[in-house]
Amino acid sequence: MILNEKSSASAPVQYFGEPGIDYDLEVVRQIETAASIPVAVKAAVLPDAHVGYALPIGGVIALENAVSPHFVGFDIACRMTMTILDIGPDELIKNRNQIASDMKSVSCFGVGAHFSDNKKRDHGVLSEKLWHEIPLLKSLFPKAHEQLGTSGGGNHFFDAVTGIVRKETAWLPLKTGTEFAAIITHSGSRHPGHQVATYYSQLAKEFVRKHFKNIASGYEWLPADSEAGLEYWLAMELMGKYARANHHLIHDYFLKQSGISGLIRYENHHNFAWKEGGKIIHRKGATPAARGDIGIIPGSMGTSSFLVEGLGNPGSLNSSSHGAGRKLSRTQAFKVHNENEYRTFLQEHDILVSGVKKDETYQVYKDIQRVMKLQSGILTDIVAEMKPRIVIMGDKADDGD
Repeated sequence: MILNEKSSASAPVQYFGEPGIDYDLEVVRQIETAASIPVAVKAAVLPDAHVGYALPIGGVIALENAVSPHFVGFDIACRMTMTILDIGPDELIKNRNQIASDMKSVSCFGVGAHFSDNKKRDHGVLSEKLWHEIPLLKSLFPKAHEQLGTSGGGNHFFDAVTGIVRKETAWLPLKTGTEFAAIITHSGSRHPGHQVATYYSQLAKEFVRKHFKNIASGYEWLPADSEAGLEYWLAMELMGKYARANHHLIHDYFLKQSGISGLIRYENHHNFAWKEGGKIIHRKGATPAARGDIGIIPGSMGTSSFLVEGLGNPGSLNSSSHGAGRKLSRTQAFKVHNENEYRTFLQEHDILVSGVKKDETYQVYKDIQRVMKLQSGILTDIVAEMKPRIVIMGDKADDGD
């Protein structure tokens, strides 16, 4: 369901899904608070939306000559990467235990995860000059090297999936109905990204306190053409390159370790800002979905994920959901977790898991089929649907939203 844009002194907000049914009314309060700041131009709420720090996760907003570290999020450039493998679903299932072992061996998972000195990864992203030109980034460089090629905690994961093509498209060299196997990762810029977000959020707070009144905490911004704004933009883009390198290292090391070849790879950011149409578009927990954009939308550790193609809907600022979205907070999830039900579900759906905490099971997420129904043919077209077969997560949440 698409509700009409809201007209007020604030920037217009378009909702995909029904407030109070598809997402909590606190999401509405958060997006409308964001839309009320003087630099806001337009905003949207996607079907996976849930409460975040200031801007809701699943929130998109366009700002005029301004960038907001809080609106980008604390896990800058969190992203999805998917490699389709040259083995079929049957071979994946047959060799699942060995494949899971290979997956675990090529990365580190969870809070503070890092490689020891003799196992640290190397990548061209470490040669970026910006690491040594901005004092904050220089101080973060040792940690960035330690964590290069690692995966975060919480909802970050490394999955092996089986899938089926639902719709032929020019960029996927598989016919409708073809079954395939793939690996999918979800993680971001780890400790360096969190520190960049923390530092520049404070600078934004100081700027707004100096020049504006009655701006709620967490809704501050930096002028895009200011020294701090320009510096944040450069740091954010570097975190994007760093997050991309993390994923590529995990995928490439897995392929080498397992002896399996990759056929094709797809990827997309969320928790990032883009310059589009003269505005700065912030997608916090939202996937770029301009016409022809390739996106990966995961469900939960127990439900389908989707490979999609964007339709370029201006109402969503060319965006789609980045997942199913939480329906329970972490605190609520621990209280209501049903271990017997969870174990029965894993057995019935034939899913091998490692490191999944009670606050990250399928039970705490929205119905991904409902989320996709609310945007399919509107924001995206479904190209392929994937089912989880191996799920590796990193236990306790660490990187914020």
